[in-house]
Amino acid sequence: MASLQTPEPLEPGIGSRSVAHRIARIPSGRRMKYVIVLFWLAVILVGGTMAGKLQSAENNDASAWLPAKAESTQALKLQATFMSRNIYPAVVVYSRPSGITQADRIKAAADARAFARLHGVHDRVTGPAPSADGKAIVTVAAADLGNRGWNGAATFVDAVRKIAANGSPGLSVHITGPAGNAADSGKAIKGIDGTLLYATLAVVIVLLLLTYRSPVLWLLPVLSAGVALITAEAVIYLLATHAGLTVNAQSAGILTVLVLGAGTDYALLLIARYREELRKHSDMHEAMAVALRRAGPAIIASAGTVTAGMLCMLIAESNATQGLGPVAAIGIAVGLLAIITLLPALLVIFGRWLFWPLRPKYGSVDVAASGIWARTGNAIGRRPRSVWIVTALVLGGLAIGITGLRADGLSAKDSFRTAPDSVVGEQVLARHFPAGAGQPVVVIGRAHAAPQLAAALSGPAGISSVSKPAIKDGLAYLEGTLVSAPDSQAAYTTIDRVRANVHAVPGADAKVGGATATSLDSRRIATHDRNVVIPVVLLVVLVILALLLRAMVAPVILIATVVLSFAAALGASALLFTHVFGFAGADASLPLYVFVFLVALGIDYNIFLMSRIREESARVGTRRGTVVGLAMTGGVISSAGAVLGGTFAMLGTLPMVMFAEIGFAVAIGVLLDTLVVRSVLVTALTLDIGRRMWWPGRLASRDGYAQPAPPSGPGVTGRRDAEALPARGH
Repeated sequence: MASLQTPEPLEPGIGSRSVAHRIARIPSGRRMKYVIVLFWLAVILVGGTMAGKLQSAENNDASAWLPAKAESTQALKLQATFMSRNIYPAVVVYSRPSGITQADRIKAAADARAFARLHGVHDRVTGPAPSADGKAIVTVAAADLGNRGWNGAATFVDAVRKIAANGSPGLSVHITGPAGNAADSGKAIKGIDGTLLYATLAVVIVLLLLTYRSPVLWLLPVLSAGVALITAEAVIYLLATHAGLTVNAQSAGILTVLVLGAGTDYALLLIARYREELRKHSDMHEAMAVALRRAGPAIIASAGTVTAGMLCMLIAESNATQGLGPVAAIGIAVGLLAIITLLPALLVIFGRWLFWPLRPKYGSVDVAASGIWARTGNAIGRRPRSVWIVTALVLGGLAIGITGLRADGLSAKDSFRTAPDSVVGEQVLARHFPAGAGQPVVVIGRAHAAPQLAAALSGPAGISSVSKPAIKDGLAYLEGTLVSAPDSQAAYTTIDRVRANVHAVPGADAKVGGATATSLDSRRIATHDRNVVIPVVLLVVLVILALLLRAMVAPVILIATVVLSFAAALGASALLFTHVFGFAGADASLPLYVFVFLVALGIDYNIFLMSRIREESARVGTRRGTVVGLAMTGGVISSAGAVLGGTFAMLGTLPMVMFAEIGFAVAIGVLLDTLVVRSVLVTALTLDIGRRMWWPGRLASRDGYAQPAPPSGPGVTGRRDAEALPARGH
């Protein structure tokens, strides 16, 4: 019985001493395999300690995420003339529904004195101030957290809470404001590396067990990806501490799932080809050399494309997005290096028994020959045009869901999956005081224009009160209290009004900052970055595909399917976010992050599938080569998609809405990409377009057949399946 697996012809590099084949032999060399394992062991011993310090190198201050040209960043720099830029106010709200008692007032006053004695606070205590309705008291204690900044907020807030908590029954106490928000955010992501790592590893192990049905084989991909993660974290730690690379909890969390997910993906692709070659070669070293020679270029091209796509983020204005680009690129590059060196060495060292109980014996037939993907390819081949039209329409229908996505930022109360104390405190504060108390609008300008700036700040609707100007070193500093919640749309509108007013003051050179202005600038910069980065990523990926496939039609078609896949994933995610998870909206950077990850990672599967189709097309023609390529790669691509989707879905275990949204959207996109777009849509398009897919390359004119056609038989490459794919003039 003939199989999908056609006889391997001798070609340059296989069975000869070509440079490529000699390079492919290195990781699996009889002596070099041990050298490579020892090398990676030394890397782990040196880098393990540095990897453990990565969290200490994170900069999670919102101000550090913005570019220097942002107005709120400029205001923060000027603010250093009057106070430390590391000042974090904690807004302490006492409330009693029946009315504040005299004992409550005495306690609040005693607490204020105790706050002043805390480290870093000194005399920066305002209040206690009672509300007009007599049901609440507010005290603001601001601490200079020094170089601990955002990361030290939790310790300060815990100390404030310990003092304020001991009240009489019925008196509730909440801590909000910048310090409260920072503390709750810090606690939400505290231990993110460990929680996410263990959850991701669990998913990867389960999926690998299901994929390989081997109790042992899963260890090597996981071990190789784990080594890559530790090494990448060590490299990033060095760059963060010595080269100014911006790393935050978001990029560190994404690094974990990206390296484990993509690294395992590359391992799946390599092991699939290695298992295929073990059936053709009795010598494991030769089988691995051929597997690396055959699959290596596609894996390297895939990783190179992802790396290039991630590095496109460097053109973004947001420091957070700029930092995520190289962090992700380093993770992918290190992951690739581990998978094409350490994994082959380990596989050859341990031998065929790793595949037990499904050991690939020399001379055995690959089950892919008659598997589900072979049958799928034959079924698509009967009516390819109908298949791709229907598939495209279904994906387009899902894409309509984008119209319901509100990616205009998340308020503090909507940023958490459960309401922490700072959010509850903000709601209590808004019921009894101006909602912006404790998070003022800051205006800094020339000292001679202080009266005009005060008038300009108090002029717009939305400002309830304005402080007296503080004058120092030729500058004037003013604060305005917002009527609306500081992260509401009404507050953002007020910021725009204030900026218009103070910018109109002649010679004042005024800047408007504060927490609300910083959030507004972040949203606008995220929109700018999305509009700039996405086209550049598409262009870079298109060029790489054109060079790899030596064609122009195929890359354009593949890019179109990637964009459709992204739109469908984001549309489906928007429906889930709104109607299933109940999220109030999405972060402004969500579309950009999801696009970059889906396009860059989706290209992995495009490259692996189309490289195999091109290889087979050169031998048996495009139509038959497409079915053979799908049959031989469909299983591993779907498994890789399940692993990568599962790892990104683990971001949904975290309490921050933004992490959950990125994780779910990428997981949905990857599954759509591997199960529908790559396996059905791309296959159908290739079958329908035929050899013109490779225009202007040589395959477009001669359509392969460089080698003798495989023998007839009931397999895909035999006569029966040749008849199942009627000629369409291709």
